[in-house]
Amino acid sequence: MSTAAPVDLVLRGRQTWVDGVLRPAAVVVRDGVVDAVLPFGASVAASLDRTVPDEHVLLPGLVDTHVHVNEPGRTEWEGFASATRAAALGGVTTIVDMPLNSIPATVDVDALAVKRASAEGRVAVDVGFWGGAVPANAGARGPLHDAGVFGFKCFTAPSGVDEFPHLDPVQLRTAIEEVAELDALLIVHAEDPDHLVPHETLGSHYADFLATRPGRAEQSAVARVLDGARATGARVHVLHLSDAGALPMIRAARADGVRVTVETCPHYLAFEAGSIPDGATEFKCCPPIRDDANRDALWAGLLDGTIDCVVSDHSPSTADLKTDDWGSAWGGIAGLQVGFRAVWTEAVRRGLPLETVLPWFTTGPAAVVGFTDRGLIAPGAVAHLAVLDPAAERVVEVSALAHRNPVSAYAGLHTLGVVTETWLRGRLVATADHGVTTIDGVLLDRPVASQHARNERSSTFTYGTEAP
Repeated sequence: MSTAAPVDLVLRGRQTWVDGVLRPAAVVVRDGVVDAVLPFGASVAASLDRTVPDEHVLLPGLVDTHVHVNEPGRTEWEGFASATRAAALGGVTTIVDMPLNSIPATVDVDALAVKRASAEGRVAVDVGFWGGAVPANAGARGPLHDAGVFGFKCFTAPSGVDEFPHLDPVQLRTAIEEVAELDALLIVHAEDPDHLVPHETLGSHYADFLATRPGRAEQSAVARVLDGARATGARVHVLHLSDAGALPMIRAARADGVRVTVETCPHYLAFEAGSIPDGATEFKCCPPIRDDANRDALWAGLLDGTIDCVVSDHSPSTADLKTDDWGSAWGGIAGLQVGFRAVWTEAVRRGLPLETVLPWFTTGPAAVVGFTDRGLIAPGAVAHLAVLDPAAERVVEVSALAHRNPVSAYAGLHTLGVVTETWLRGRLVATADHGVTTIDGVLLDRPVASQHARNERSSTFTYGTEAP
């Protein structure tokens, strides 16, 4: 008879996503880490032994590397408490926060410290941070990299906020050269301003807005980023690709050895331009949602591996900024809590299995930022887990979402899939019935390449029975 101390948790699922397939398994958790993955019926002494319903799927927690939390400075748009609560309820257990639209923008070590202080003790999931590459910090990005940001975000066209200016072509090449020297990652909002149509007001017709940001604007900027990466050996990542016309050049660059990764977003996969109503600026984002043929090509790019991952680009605002004029309305879509559901619903319509979709939300984004300990269920991985009822049908009610403001393009969308439980380090932190029950997230630093391991703070924060 074994005298070993009981493990903390055994979570059993007849459909558990392990090594890319769904199979019966018992996930054994000790000290917040997956200790073993055993046969479903294995006998294990555990403090808690749970079996998920047969029709449910046991997943690793999802990873979302493109989230605008907006705190501090624009906390009325979102904030760490509300954003991470929404993440937990959507099965997302790790997010990486963008360097804008917070004030100050995360463009130096002092600003990073301000952001960390704003987040400390108020996050329901694990949170990491991107740094910013703006004209003013050229040549001085090393300290921010050393402070633990996951890479540097830049824009090649105006960002929409004055405190985060874009890089012109010369400044972009300088940034690419600098990240190559640091062996960092440059993530790029790639639109060429020479191909954008200036406007202040446009009226209520979506087609008029779409015409101001044509696909060639993305293609031109992506080509410039690829040229820089090819010349310097830098690692680059194309953010929120909406124009499938850029995919052939990305495939060709990869074949040449260029270190480039690419993401797209749920709104580009779930929606198409012809169905967007007049004045419905909750659908406004940059780059924009394009036509149905383009959407099909993005799905093809995911299936052939050209696009590495799907992330939310959660970019909320207050309702008053979503006017019915496509020119003046704020450009950003709130979807952190429901993006996975929207993509899974469209995948079912296209006849795709869950095993095909899951890497786009787990191992794909994790690989972009260098996580090796999350986005998968394996010994040594952080015990971040989610339970999904893949067949459950729901209509998205924005007033019931945990996002701070009830404004979203997903309002009224009929979806498949409900995350019924979310576990962080082997603790149940959120359920579909009772919401988020603990604040249990930590703040993350960039994984150190030589360690191939996470570098996270040791503190765990718990606030009673309800998230603030």
